[in-house]
Amino acid sequence: MTKNRGSIPQAIWSADDLRRGEKEAADALGITLYELMQRAGEAAFRVIRERHSAARCWIILCGHGNNGGDGYVVARLAQAEGIAVMLVATESDKPLPDEAAQAREAWLSAGGTVHSPDAPWPAEGDLIVDALLGTGLKSAPRPDVADLIDRSNLHPVAKVALDIPSGLLADTGATPGCVINAADTVTFIALKPGLLTGKARDVVGKLHYHALGLDSWLEGQPVTMIRLDAGQLARWFRPRRPTSNKGDHGKLVVIGGDSGTAGAIRMTGEAALRAGAGLVRVLTRAENIAPLITARPELMVQELTSEALDKALAWADTVVIGPGLGQQVWGKQALRKVENFTGPMLWDADALNLLAADPHRCPHRIITPHPGEAARLLNCTVADIERDRLQAARDLVKRYGGVVVLKGAGTVIANEEGQLAIVDAGNAGMASGGMGDVLSGIIGALPGQHLNPYDAACAGCVAHGAAADILAARSGTRGMLASDLFSTLRRVVNPDVTDLNHD
Repeated sequence: MTKNRGSIPQAIWSADDLRRGEKEAADALGITLYELMQRAGEAAFRVIRERHSAARCWIILCGHGNNGGDGYVVARLAQAEGIAVMLVATESDKPLPDEAAQAREAWLSAGGTVHSPDAPWPAEGDLIVDALLGTGLKSAPRPDVADLIDRSNLHPVAKVALDIPSGLLADTGATPGCVINAADTVTFIALKPGLLTGKARDVVGKLHYHALGLDSWLEGQPVTMIRLDAGQLARWFRPRRPTSNKGDHGKLVVIGGDSGTAGAIRMTGEAALRAGAGLVRVLTRAENIAPLITARPELMVQELTSEALDKALAWADTVVIGPGLGQQVWGKQALRKVENFTGPMLWDADALNLLAADPHRCPHRIITPHPGEAARLLNCTVADIERDRLQAARDLVKRYGGVVVLKGAGTVIANEEGQLAIVDAGNAGMASGGMGDVLSGIIGALPGQHLNPYDAACAGCVAHGAAADILAARSGTRGMLASDLFSTLRRVVNPDVTDLNHD
């Protein structure tokens, strides 16, 4: 999924909140819901004309709800501009909602025709507009709608979804059945979480947003979820005082790297340095010391012993444990000591697997599970996690406390105070070994730079994704290595001197 980042808001609304808010906003501004529907259709029509100006025969698929009403408006506007339109509508025993019925009548009054779902599509059709299902969907599309979705996806032309691709759940980003694979999605009034996480990036295409004239009303509403992107980096990474010293930027201890996994702990340590940590001490196996110092001499590397760990914990501002830690006695003993650390700490990888076997809460701990680790922590399946990633993050916070970073496409961050964010940065190139180790180092570096654990998690995830996005823009996603991020990470954590849109 690509984004028009500058035009997309930070606030995210649940589908239920949006339904209530839409009516409240219309009443507050003295407009009807049908007028809002016309505005939505007009906004979508303008985006389609801009993005697909050569398309001259549109197949518009309308469902039996207000999303279908938006489609009727688009059809009327397209036909008025001389575009050939075939409008296909699903059937139902229930009457159309009032606004959608008005839009249908306006289409028919303008000389439009409504075709049944089994009608043949014109051979010259060069664009499909998806107005089948909106934000109210809670389960797989019913068979007649699913047939239209499958038929659309088999058609080689571009698909444009109105509000949300049909089949994608607005609150979760899950796809319990088939789903429209859109080239563009035009969403209205507010962002929905399902457009940003779960399967969203596979099917949303380029995301466009229009407030439908409700901007002033929206600005006054409370926000329960936020979208995080590279545009907010300057909020967290502020210029440093010219007289600052290394002690001002945090003393971090990184623990892990059992036999054969020195690379994991090396990447975590170097990522912390590149993210601005003042001093990074690595505790690991003795055989890893020489390779790590040779590869990155700025790291302070020691053998992990009970005595060395005690001294390091007394010295540290922040601790990261888990990358390459293993689940044997060596790692378990280290984790047992770290449990008593009173400062901010981050647990990842094998530390999470050990935590799953001995669950307990901690208010100053950040945990960074991928879906497999999250499933072990919650004693469920990966499918359960992916079915509702936001709820999974909330459940992890409830069980383990502190801050949770549920990694994946559309990383979810949650804390005990009820803050919830979705990260709108990163790309498919990050699906490679070591990316999580780098993320741990980035986040671990930030509490020592005066960010609270939640802000450290948010800033670290955005910096991680933004560094990868610069690499992807330069060289593509395939073949991206975790250590490649070091070349761009330094740029994104210095937004005061970096234009993130240029190489």
